[in-house]
Formats: sequence, C-alpha cells, structure tokens
Amino acid sequence: MLTGTNGKLDIGRISHLVEQISKVRELGIEVVLVSSGAVAAGRAVLTESNRMDAVSARQLWSAVGQVKLINLYAELFAKHGFHCAQVLTTKENFSDRRHYLNMKNCISTMLDNNVIPIVNENDTISVTELMFTDNDELSGLISSMMGCQALLILSNVDGIYNGNPSDGTSTIIPEIKASNRSYERFILMQKSGFGRGGMHTKYSVARKIALEGIDVFIANGTRENIISGILNNDNIPFTRFIPNGKKLKSSKKWLAHSNSFAKGVAVINDGAKEALFDMNANSLLLIGVTSIEGFFKRGDIIRIQDEKGNQLGLGKSQYSSDDARELIGKKAPKPLIYYDYMFLYE
Repeated sequence: MLTGTNGKLDIGRISHLVEQISKVRELGIEVVLVSSGAVAAGRAVLTESNRMDAVSARQLWSAVGQVKLINLYAELFAKHGFHCAQVLTTKENFSDRRHYLNMKNCISTMLDNNVIPIVNENDTISVTELMFTDNDELSGLISSMMGCQALLILSNVDGIYNGNPSDGTSTIIPEIKASNRSYERFILMQKSGFGRGGMHTKYSVARKIALEGIDVFIANGTRENIISGILNNDNIPFTRFIPNGKKLKSSKKWLAHSNSFAKGVAVINDGAKEALFDMNANSLLLIGVTSIEGFFKRGDIIRIQDEKGNQLGLGKSQYSSDDARELIGKKAPKPLIYYDYMFLYE
C-alpha cells in the first residue's frame, strides 16, 4: 500500500497515513507503526547493477532506502508535532528471551516519552532463510510483545472475502472468531506486487494474535481515513478477528511465536499429555518423557510432541539434551519445562 504502480514510494499515501496516526495519538492512544518501504525507497534512487545478485541488491536498496524512509516519516510526523524513532530488528532478535525483553523495553521507553516507534526488518543483515515472511508476521510479534489492545493490518484489499475477490459475487467476511478455523478455505495463496507475503500470511497472523486475546483488523489502507473509520466503527468494509477472552503471560507470548527457533524435541507419553492439558497448571516432568531428540542447551526452546508425532507445544528447557536423556522416565529434581515457560497449542 506504500508503493505506487511504478514501485516507488507513494508520498501522498504515506502522508495521509501519518495524518491519521497523528490524530489517533492526539486521542491519547499509543501507536507502534510497523512499516516496510525501505527497499522501494532505495530502488527509486539506485539503478540495479548487473554485478549484484538478488541478496546484495536488496541489502543495498534497504540500506540506502531506510535512511530516506525514516527521514520522510520524521518530516511528516514533525508537521503534526510528533517525534518518531527507528527500530530495526531481525527474526533472530526474537529467539533470545534477553534480546526480546531489551527490544520491548526500548519500544516502551519511546512510548513513555511520546515518541512513535517505527519498526522494520533490518534487510541489510537479514539472511534469506531467517527473514520474516513479511511485515505482517513482524507486526504480529510486536503486538504480542507489547501487549497491544489491537492490531491493524493494512493492505490493498478490504479484508477476507468468502470467495475470489475478483468475483463480483464475493463479499467481505466482517467478523471471524479466532477459534473458528473453517474460514481457511477462502484464503487465496496470492502475493502483493512488491511484498513477500500474501493474504494467507495475514490470515494466519491475525488468527494467531486474536487467539492471544488481541483484536485484529484486516483492512484496505488505500481507503481514505481507514484508521479512524475502524476506531469509530464507521460503515466501511474490513474483517475483524474476534479475540479469545484470555490474555497470555509475557513469557508465553514469547514462546507462542518461537516455533522456528526450537532446537530439539521432547516426546511424552499419554499420561504426561493428559496432565499438560488438564485444567490445573502442570509443568512437564521428565518421568513422563519417552525420548529426547536433537541437541540443545539449558534455556533453549524445544518442541513438545506425543508418541504419535503430534505437535503439542513449545517450552524453555531446564536441562541440556544430554542431561535430559540421562533422566528420561525418572523423578528429576526439577521439571524439564516449567509451566510458566510453556506454550501449548489448541
């Protein structure tokens, strides 16, 4: 939504976005903006060289473009009396609990001082296989980390349709309950012109964040006054994901998005599985573990699965893989995973 048909930044659209965010801030509502656009900004001023491969070109464009992008935001927000600040991150920053908390503290400090954080992936150093799917994924991680009340995912479509958006008979689905998976059949595996993700990613992120108790809206950012329209519940098209009532603890929010960082697997028996999903809060004891797969250190994230191979959740291991193997099926002095550092799937 930030780029025109020529692939360059749409300054008018960005200016209108800043104007809307500024009005929200004037209402006393805190805002964290997750914005792409650095590569497009860099591509607009540098021509592609035949000597560069795709990765090198992206790194160069993002390095040059990020400066232009943040300066543009700073200039536009200043017109409305607000300061903004840049936060560049990588997927690896979310794999370590200490880095995760440092980033959360950084953004919290900005908000406390009336500064609008603008978050983007640091494409200059991100490795392809460790990159976010797109900024929808990043926005989900940020909204979960900051305990936001709402996540607005702005795209160039009005929301989730009950068919092909190009079909005149298809209509917007106004509300989707986070616990309802039946809408997945409507999602088309399509990508936008300049983005890495598509509606499938938006749907997956929206549903996951709503399951954590956060309101999520997918809407068309090219519509005039779309942000205020959502906040005021105006008669405009969008899809709202209705959240679950429960809120996750901070440690569990971190784990909920850490599947790609898992270093090993703990396979558990039916008794341990039943205990984990019992109404009472239970830690995972080694007496219920039947095997340990992979190699990991104490403090690493590991997957939990049953003996049929079903993925049950994630947790922070209190043992290394070698120590855990020695204690399989035994009464150990402490759990393999404490309940407060465990995230179980639905």
